[in-house]
Amino acid sequence: MRRVVAVMSVVLAAGSATACGGMPVEAGPGSVTSPVPTYPVPAQAVRPDEKVLKIPTTLDGDTAFTLLGMTAEMPTLIGSHAEYHAKGQFVRIRLSVINNGRSSVSFDARRHVMVDHRETEHHVDTQAMNVKRQPETIDLGANVRLEYDVYYDLPKDAKPLALRVYGGPTLTDLKDGSSTEIPLAQP
Repeated sequence: MRRVVAVMSVVLAAGSATACGGMPVEAGPGSVTSPVPTYPVPAQAVRPDEKVLKIPTTLDGDTAFTLLGMTAEMPTLIGSHAEYHAKGQFVRIRLSVINNGRSSVSFDARRHVMVDHRETEHHVDTQAMNVKRQPETIDLGANVRLEYDVYYDLPKDAKPLALRVYGGPTLTDLKDGSSTEIPLAQP
């Protein structure tokens, strides 16, 4: 009897391993249910006027980026000690980054570039980031996840098109010269 149970266990394990092996698992919003256990990351309420982005997770080197939300046409930001007015409009992107590398990386959370519908590049608004107390360059440890906002001051008539992200130095890109562009809308 024990032999039959042992043989059935091996057959079931082999069958489930075969079934799992051919099933791709996507990370990020809209991912398929995975037979692999996942962490119970609590849901977070979307902020007023924020649009949830359902864009697949994108890799840049060893860093995985998931764009979570976007808010555009913000005329003013209010921080703990300041009120700051946009020259045009503030655009805020909420994102999550994970260092999938085996060692820590010096990650510049303010290096990302916003590209608008005219293909004009906009750098992070440093003052807005300071007012909203968002991170600068940090030591992102191996397998560490960070969620934060980046702020841009775009002309009033500009439409956000893409976010160009930099994941930090890797063994093949020591100066982090390459980037990855993530469209802000699905094709």
